[in-house]
Amino acid sequence: MKNKLKDLWRLLSFRRRKQVVLVSILMIISSIGEVVSIGSVLPFLGMLTMPEKVYSNEFVQPIIRFLEIESSSGLAFPLTAAFVFIALVSGVLRLLLLWSQTRLSHAIGVDLGHKVYHHMLYQSYVKHTKSNSSETIAIIVQKVNDVVGQIIFPLMLLSGSILIFTMVFLTLFIVNINVALGIFIGFGMVYTTILLFTKRKLLRNGESISCMANKRIKVLQEGLNGIRDILIDGTQEVYLKKYHSADLTMRNARASTQFISASPRYIIETLSIVLISIFAYNISMTSDGIINIIPILGVFIIGVQRLLPALQQGYSSWSSMRSAQASLNDMLYLLNQPSNVHTRGMNFIPISFKKNIHISSISFRYTANSDWILHDFELTIPKGAYVGIIGSTGSGKSTLLDIIMGLLKPAKGGMYIDNVLINKDNYHHWQHSIAHVPQTIYLTDSSIIENIAFGVSPEKIDYSLVLEVAQQAQISDEIELFQDKYETLVGEQGVRLSGGQRQRIGIARALYKKADVIIFDEATSALDTNTEKSVMRAIKNINQDVTILIVAHRLTTLENCDFLIEVDKGKVGKKGSYVEIVDF
Repeated sequence: MKNKLKDLWRLLSFRRRKQVVLVSILMIISSIGEVVSIGSVLPFLGMLTMPEKVYSNEFVQPIIRFLEIESSSGLAFPLTAAFVFIALVSGVLRLLLLWSQTRLSHAIGVDLGHKVYHHMLYQSYVKHTKSNSSETIAIIVQKVNDVVGQIIFPLMLLSGSILIFTMVFLTLFIVNINVALGIFIGFGMVYTTILLFTKRKLLRNGESISCMANKRIKVLQEGLNGIRDILIDGTQEVYLKKYHSADLTMRNARASTQFISASPRYIIETLSIVLISIFAYNISMTSDGIINIIPILGVFIIGVQRLLPALQQGYSSWSSMRSAQASLNDMLYLLNQPSNVHTRGMNFIPISFKKNIHISSISFRYTANSDWILHDFELTIPKGAYVGIIGSTGSGKSTLLDIIMGLLKPAKGGMYIDNVLINKDNYHHWQHSIAHVPQTIYLTDSSIIENIAFGVSPEKIDYSLVLEVAQQAQISDEIELFQDKYETLVGEQGVRLSGGQRQRIGIARALYKKADVIIFDEATSALDTNTEKSVMRAIKNINQDVTILIVAHRLTTLENCDFLIEVDKGKVGKKGSYVEIVDF
């Protein structure tokens, strides 16, 4: 756990580290306030029970002379006022400390959430293909919250509790060493015993909570994404059962952790009453009498009243941190994964594309033990060419397109743009020149105009360009029929639109980017033949310098291509015109 906390500390910005130091200073000031408030109990109660003795005390004499008090009765008001003032200041300091700890822990949570999401978005495409989205979502949505609420904030509370306990105990130690040691030993034995018996249980609970959190989100995603099939097949109960099982296991583990965290309080409260009762009885049997021991008894009662919350808060914080260790491990594991961090919007250096894309002896496979998907693949695509790509399922077409788009890095060989090798340092600059239209268009639950100008802030959208590309994608007439036109909300994943409308919005999105290369990967499969021909004709006539690569389900879609390339078992098979390649 210690090493994990060090890793967490290294993730904090300089500003947050400075704020942690300031809060630590506030902890010290607050703990001093606690000690002063407890210490003030002794003269206050002494004044009430033995005013003459307090009046004659040498430590009180400077105050008497300063206030010009002539008798012991004159001490009542200033000592009461001082006691009330000290208690108020101590309470304000505790509230200020709690406010600071809460705000800081959640500010750190914002930083961590942003850092995790940033790290996830900038990971390589290969990493995304290997990871489970439900686990990633669970880390961002829930486990960062667990780290904040069950590690960072409790760690601050634990630090404050240790400091307050130490200061209060030293105060009681000075007042009466025997009773202070009795309280320390009694409380210490209870909490030590509980710690030894519960630490493994807390760790298992944390692992169970982490695992079931992933499973719960996974079941939710599967149920919502597959709702059409679930409704048709009537399999709702299957998913409800999976969710109930994961949710029940997780909540049982949380309940167990909460019980373990809260239960020592009741044992300690009972023990403290017993110890104070024994202490009061023993002192009452002395010759000094009960009146003389009331101030000391009051100090111990107030002291224990301060110790109990500090002890319970410290233990509860420790148990919370112990149970959230699995969530911290998952978050740190994600942040320790390599990512391709770069700033697309800054220091942009465009890659000149005036001649051709040359794919030189490229080979690719996903892992060292898997089969080659592409092997010694060689291809040159002139700028402005209209190229059709065909091949059987699994031949490597999609992998070829991913390499051209810079999503995958070849294991051997390389891709050159006008003799410039595309590598890890410049691939994101090349991606500025590419627009991609996949078979399944991803649409956000927002307006049509925001989906066409995907990823552009609403205030920066070029409305005239949106209208232009919508016309070119043969979707403008249908948009104008909607009541809200371009402000029409499409619903989650475009559920309020037809498949053909979604694909044409995807095509308009690609055209909005004004890219040098447009890649269509089965992007017109939902369009009828006439609409498909109109769309492709419009795209071809946009700009003769735009290079178009298209993979199509219907071979007739490719009849206007300049040439066709067949991908066959990871290599270039046939190459030629539509008439030369397609066997009628």
